[in-house]
Amino acid sequence: MIDATHEVTNQPPPHSGFDAFTTNPWLVAAARGSGLEAEAKALGKYAGSAQAQQLAIDANRNEPELRTHDRHGHRVDTVEYHPAYHELMARAYGAGVHSAAWTRSSGGFTAHAVLFYLWNNVEQGTACPVTMTFAGVQVLRLAPEIARLWEPKVLANAYDPRPLPVSEKHGATLGMAMTEKQGGSDLRAVQTQAVAAAGGGYRLTGHKWFCSAPMSDAFFTLARLPEGVTCFFVPRSLPDGARNAFQIQRLKDKCGNRSNASSEIEYRDTHAWIVGEPGRGIATLIEMAHLTRFDIVVGTAGMMRAALTEAIHHARHREAFGKKLVEHALMGNVLADLTLESQAAALLAFRLARAFDASASDARERAVQRTLTPVAKYWHCKRLPVVSVEAMEVLGGNGYVEEAPLARLYREAPLNGIWEGSGNVICLDVLRSMAKSREGLDALLQDMDGAGDDRLARHAQSIRAAVGRAEEAERSARRLVEQVALGAQAVEMVRNAVPAAAEAFLASRIAGEGGRQLGTLPAATNTAAIVDAAVA
Repeated sequence: MIDATHEVTNQPPPHSGFDAFTTNPWLVAAARGSGLEAEAKALGKYAGSAQAQQLAIDANRNEPELRTHDRHGHRVDTVEYHPAYHELMARAYGAGVHSAAWTRSSGGFTAHAVLFYLWNNVEQGTACPVTMTFAGVQVLRLAPEIARLWEPKVLANAYDPRPLPVSEKHGATLGMAMTEKQGGSDLRAVQTQAVAAAGGGYRLTGHKWFCSAPMSDAFFTLARLPEGVTCFFVPRSLPDGARNAFQIQRLKDKCGNRSNASSEIEYRDTHAWIVGEPGRGIATLIEMAHLTRFDIVVGTAGMMRAALTEAIHHARHREAFGKKLVEHALMGNVLADLTLESQAAALLAFRLARAFDASASDARERAVQRTLTPVAKYWHCKRLPVVSVEAMEVLGGNGYVEEAPLARLYREAPLNGIWEGSGNVICLDVLRSMAKSREGLDALLQDMDGAGDDRLARHAQSIRAAVGRAEEAERSARRLVEQVALGAQAVEMVRNAVPAAAEAFLASRIAGEGGRQLGTLPAATNTAAIVDAAVA
């Protein structure tokens, strides 16, 4: 009998057992001076561990299952998750990924961004309930009586999946359900009705076509009153322990994001309480959507980093044609271009976080975050699929198998471009925002003018000219938003990147010296310096 037909060689070791925080110079710089270093280091070690990677695999392979009734025929509307999902949720909530923005006296949004960026190196299905819980706090505070009971549990660094009244739980999660079959992104088309209930509150009747994380403890939703579309708070369990009439019809069979249940639900005389002003529900929930868009900006940057480090790890260990892949000039160009995309996304995400942190006291920064959030959301979501595909190609067939994290990342990549507004919706939002006020755009253009590079100053002038052509506004909206995003990224690269990376970004993205695909940086680019600076 033959024991072995060959010796296994030239296969990279598993990409695990590393600290995703300390090996990321951009992330370390963002956290510097925040007092967050210890928490970030702990989460970074977990993010790079084999344990976390295996849990991510298990949670996505063993998908949630809907159980509408128990064996006696009673309605239960329960989604059952694999233990790996619950362990990941416990880790994320235990690390305060959902709460850091609201529990720190200063720099809360930067702290949240660092932790959420790291979490998106791990698993993205659990990132959905984390971000809805984070974003829901701001809307919760519009209803002080509800917030008095719920906010301490929402901000607790504890995950408690038990279906109990909030008063009996260690921690609570929040979700949202807005979209209906007939409306999609047009929330004015909501048909769900609300009527006043005897004894206080309201009763809802209607449906929602997409409701992610349906086992959340409470949801913000939209329904109609005579005054118009209104925001309501719907707890899953009522104060007396009874189950609210929140019926899950089925789970979506999604392209990716498999660990996270997304459902179709119906309200049947469902108990709810008003949040905000009657008839102002869309405006109320837009504030929550603005924060989830911020998280999308951060999360997509974290996913790009995960793709990049997989590609660099493989290229540094795999040999082909007599030398390591990373030593081949063309592969060096590809890896350097991937690095530029990932670094520019990270730097812009943390620039946005700083703007959120300063918004309360600085009108200029408040205007910047209002403008930059949809701009960065649009651009990061367009670049993530490109980055994930190119990183997968670096690994070749080894990247196109389910054991490799890039297969899961590839399926995740389109989602954030759809969630909280697809590309056209986002670009039209940018146009509406600029029609109301140019202050945020003007601040970004001033930063481009002051970056000390003539190419970037000319880029700013071309944006000003485009904004001035009102008759072309909607038709050219995507082009305009892309140019603003690239200019804002270029400013951050000039300020924070190593010289080789800043120059390559300006040459390829601003001066037009690169091609349409990644791996087309100018021949004079010091690609090794760019890649070497990416992973400490």
